[in-house]
Amino acid sequence: MDRSEKLELITSLHNTLKDAELVVVTRQTGLTVAESTDLRRKMRAAGAGFRVAKNRLARRALEGTKFTGLSGMLTGTTALAYSKDPVAAAKVATTFAKDNEKLTIVGGVMGNQVLDPEGIKALASLPSLDELRAKILGMLQTPATRVASVLAAPAGQLARVFNAYATKEGGAS
Repeated sequence: MDRSEKLELITSLHNTLKDAELVVVTRQTGLTVAESTDLRRKMRAAGAGFRVAKNRLARRALEGTKFTGLSGMLTGTTALAYSKDPVAAAKVATTFAKDNEKLTIVGGVMGNQVLDPEGIKALASLPSLDELRAKILGMLQTPATRVASVLAAPAGQLARVFNAYATKEGGAS
């Protein structure tokens, strides 16, 4: 890799990390290409990313971002999982690490807070942003549905009374 390729990698990673809300540092020893590809697919499906970069280049890419606290974690064969959703990368990395002992979670940063592996696992147990939005929307819709049914009930009862009178008079003639 020549100097211009390194600079391009640093710039690309820096721009990617500027927009992220969460970065998880993982250590992978012995991951096959197929396993790594599978992990990347799962990350992409969850709206996250997974990037293997030399530690020195990753440290340079972290400079000027809110994730500078990760520099101390970048030792050995590491990779960065990142996402705009504060939970997505943690969920995928934790789930993958449960099934594959070759991947371990070193730590991460969410916002300005440095997290240890247990903090990442706790974060992964939270519902995702989309799940939270769906729950809030459901809670907002429930009262509206109840109000509509209460308002519709008298009209429905009135219609049944009219129907009963109509059938009674229709049967009496």
